[in-house]
Amino acid sequence: MKLPRRQFLNLAASTVALHADLRFASAQTYPARPVRIVVGFATGGGADTSARIMGQWLSERLGQRFIVEDRPGAGSNIATEAVVRAPADGYTLLEVTVANAIGASLYDKLSFNFIRDIAPVTAISRGAFVMVVNPSFPTRTVRDFIAYARANPGKINMATSGIGTGPQIAGELFKMMAGIEMTQVPYRGGAPAISAVIGGEVQVFFSPLPEPIEQIKAGNLTALAISGASRWEGLPDLPTIGEFVPGYEASTFYGIGAPRNTPIEIIEKLNKEISAALTDATMKARIAELGGTVYPGSPADFARFIAAETEKWAKVVKFAGLKPE
Repeated sequence: MKLPRRQFLNLAASTVALHADLRFASAQTYPARPVRIVVGFATGGGADTSARIMGQWLSERLGQRFIVEDRPGAGSNIATEAVVRAPADGYTLLEVTVANAIGASLYDKLSFNFIRDIAPVTAISRGAFVMVVNPSFPTRTVRDFIAYARANPGKINMATSGIGTGPQIAGELFKMMAGIEMTQVPYRGGAPAISAVIGGEVQVFFSPLPEPIEQIKAGNLTALAISGASRWEGLPDLPTIGEFVPGYEASTFYGIGAPRNTPIEIIEKLNKEISAALTDATMKARIAELGGTVYPGSPADFARFIAAETEKWAKVVKFAGLKPE
């Protein structure tokens, strides 16, 4: 039976309104069951810790468990793909990190497009790396380090925690902007890389904060500078690399993403609750202890930030000729 045009339009309008009402009702009752936060790195690392801190906050605020699920491997691509393929209902979230921005250009044959397939919810925090050397290394400033590297080509080995990781990319950006050469020596994580610098196996490591702080205080490592745009309150007398290499800035970041097409009402609800966490004094102090600074913003703010980071690190990946392990 063919409906009259007016009746058809009224029915279509009612259907659209019904769907809108259902989405609103879904957001009002969300979450109605436990939510997974999938992390692309092992238990105990910065991404895992960030997810657990925020998961506990959301659990207390929203009355459902936010469960952290660690799925390490392939530069966080295993975890990201799992979230991309999950239902877009807000019950599977991704801990977004700098690895996602790096991986977009590092890996040629991904089954997903991160910027297209993950909806940004919000950034949580940003953190810096600290450039550390063995105390016996004959320089105490970034300026002198650069001069030494230029005068001694091929004599500086740089520890990394793997291909495409934040520490390596921070070091490669330093090489590119300072115009020096360093040989990469990969280790299975930050702790072994720090041990390698202490033991004299390598000369330098761009370590995520706050991992090397106790070793710096004990005199087992010498800190030359912080990689962030500003000095870190945990080591306020330590300069930034940018004070010697203008424009240099490298940082880790953590945030939350969801599958593409997740209802905007749910994304906005999560953004609101996480933003509230980032104004809480206790939460800010906890993030500071981990070497981070809260970085709140809207989903659109986070989308712009991810796009800028992806473009930035693509240039470094190309410069360094990086390929996946």
